[in-house]
Amino acid sequence: MIGNAMILLREELIAYMSAKGDPVNVLIENIGLFETQNSEILTDNIIMSVVNVEEESTLKNGKTFTKWPDGLARYGNRPVYINLYVLFTANFPGGVPPNNNYIQSLQRLSRVIEFFQGKNVFTPATSPVTLPPPLDDLSNPAIANLKLSMEIYTLTFEQINHLWGSLGGRQIPFVMYKVRLLMISGDTIQREVPLIEEIETNAKTIDNC
Repeated sequence: MIGNAMILLREELIAYMSAKGDPVNVLIENIGLFETQNSEILTDNIIMSVVNVEEESTLKNGKTFTKWPDGLARYGNRPVYINLYVLFTANFPGGVPPNNNYIQSLQRLSRVIEFFQGKNVFTPATSPVTLPPPLDDLSNPAIANLKLSMEIYTLTFEQINHLWGSLGGRQIPFVMYKVRLLMISGDTIQREVPLIEEIETNAKTIDNC
C-alpha cells in the first residue's frame, strides 16, 4: 500500500507539471543512490523517496472486528495507520547560465510546492488522471479507502545535516512532506463468531402480598 500511495502522488504530480508546460519525469527512487555508480538514473528527474515511516499512535485503539454481510463478526488485529515522510528532490545538473542547474532545480521544486499547496488531499476515486493498476480498481476496499493528506514538514538545520549525512550524499534542492494517513491491514482472520443482535431475558415477578 505504501507503493500505491507513492504512485498516486507521482501520477498526479506528473500531470500537473505537464499542464504547466514543464513536463518532467518523476521517479520513485532512493535518493541515497545519488552518490553511487547508479546516480545516472536520478539525473534530470524529480525524485520521491520515503525517508521515514511513523505509526499514528492516536488511532491504535479501536474495534477488533468487522461485521460481514453473512452475519458473522470476524475478529483480527487492528489495522496499522501510518504517516510517511516523503522527500522530494529536484536533481537537474548542467544547463547554461542564467538557467543553470541550481536555478532550474529551484524552479521545479517551487512547482512541487505549488502543486501540493493547491491540492493536499488525494484519493484514487477523485483523481483526475488515469491511474495504473491496481489503483484503478475501486472495487478493492483498500484502494477505495485510500486517502492521503499532505503537509510540509520543516526540518531544523541539525536535522537536515543528519538527513543528508545518513543518505550519504551532498544536499540538493528538496522539500519534505508528511503524508497522512495510510491504513495497512492484512487479511488474517483470527476467529469468526455470530453477532449478538437480540437479547432475551426472562423476567420473574415476586408478589410480596
